[in-house]
Amino acid sequence: MKTFINPFPHIKLKSLSTKEVENIIKSLKAKNSYGYDEISTKVLKISSLFISSPLTRICNNSLSQGIFPDCLKYSEIRPLFKKGEKTNISNYRPISLLTSFSKVLEKAMSIQLIEHLNNNNVLVEEICKTLNSTNLIGGIFCDLEKAFDCVNHEILLSKLEFYWIKGKAKLWLESYFRNRYQRVLITNTNLNLNEFSTWGKIRHGVPQGSILGPLLFLIYSVTCCAMEDSYLPSGTWR
Repeated sequence: MKTFINPFPHIKLKSLSTKEVENIIKSLKAKNSYGYDEISTKVLKISSLFISSPLTRICNNSLSQGIFPDCLKYSEIRPLFKKGEKTNISNYRPISLLTSFSKVLEKAMSIQLIEHLNNNNVLVEEICKTLNSTNLIGGIFCDLEKAFDCVNHEILLSKLEFYWIKGKAKLWLESYFRNRYQRVLITNTNLNLNEFSTWGKIRHGVPQGSILGPLLFLIYSVTCCAMEDSYLPSGTWR
């Protein structure tokens, strides 16, 4: 048994200024689609001047306490047809329509996660080392079916912890995954049907259509080359 010294510094979440929250809102695409709260990003951007200050306090309280508000954990699934037989449910891609306010919080966390990962060369260190040494580098590409839905939260959190995403940041992400619910929009134009299913609890995966989803999946999938089966959460190697 030998001790492994983690080379990554501890992530420190920063408080946001009102201006930063305004910039986050500006960066969101103005869409008419909305989640269960029926507030679109287009409405959010129009009202930015009036809500940016209280929204800043909400964001800072969320980050400092490591809590993602429960009221923002509800998503509506709109099945998007891809190709093939329309009666086959496998030919539809589930798109999660989240609340606009949740996107602001996700963006606030995403910015700080990306800064931490980039500053410590977490995602590209192996590639950069190979290029600098003029060695050959190979890539293996694969297409994962229902990839976002297959993410195991415990494995993802352990990988985040490996990269020193601990403390309030980890608590926040644990809260982000915990007690999430979704419902599916059922539409039939022939029957003029437009109804929702009952709410169902989400036990794995990251929401498609979310701000954090692609980044978290990237960490979940790419870091398999840097993680070893013998790694222990306590910071030791077998």
